[in-house]
Amino acid sequence: MNVSIAGGGVVGRFIARDLVANGHNVLIVESDPAVVAREEPVANCRWFAGDACEVATLHQAGFGQADVVVAATGDDEDNLVVSLLSKQEFAVPRVIARVNHPKNLWLFTETWGVDVSVSVPHLLTALVEEAVSVGTLVRLLHLAEGKAGLVEVTLAEESPADGRRISELGMPRDASVVAVIRDRRVVVPRGDTTLETGDEVIALVTEDSEDAVRAILVG
Repeated sequence: MNVSIAGGGVVGRFIARDLVANGHNVLIVESDPAVVAREEPVANCRWFAGDACEVATLHQAGFGQADVVVAATGDDEDNLVVSLLSKQEFAVPRVIARVNHPKNLWLFTETWGVDVSVSVPHLLTALVEEAVSVGTLVRLLHLAEGKAGLVEVTLAEESPADGRRISELGMPRDASVVAVIRDRRVVVPRGDTTLETGDEVIALVTEDSEDAVRAILVG
């Protein structure tokens, strides 16, 4: 897979190293020539010095060959411009954008060419809630511009799902239990899997089904 990354800072370099280690071809476009000059050549990882917000730069760098673009600069405006250009100019199938300031999250939508936005503060909040909340539906990950997502519930004693098989829960058609974590082990859910108090239930839900899933798992 060909991955183009805008931004050769700590985040961009870390992503690139992991992707190269997994056998992918990576292009990094970095605006600071000094940063590019310091990098030692690595197989399957190519650096290009230039402004990723300029169409000419992206054409010269070969952005159009990307299967996935990651907008990982430290500036939200730049990440939005890179995302929009990736979609409109190069028709990149998948664009992932880093959100630096949480208040800007609402901008990172399909309108700006963003398929998936990653906001570290929001992720940390979800992980904290997931760790300390019992009997509360916690959204772990937003998908499809928030129209779907992964949610987690640690079942309380009063949960309507306690002691019931998954097949008996009456889950909506557009929702599904994807994993159950019990005693620090992952249980692959099946229809005859019986839920217990203390289970961490992870489900895929849509906007329309989230309330129904909350009623089923939380009450």
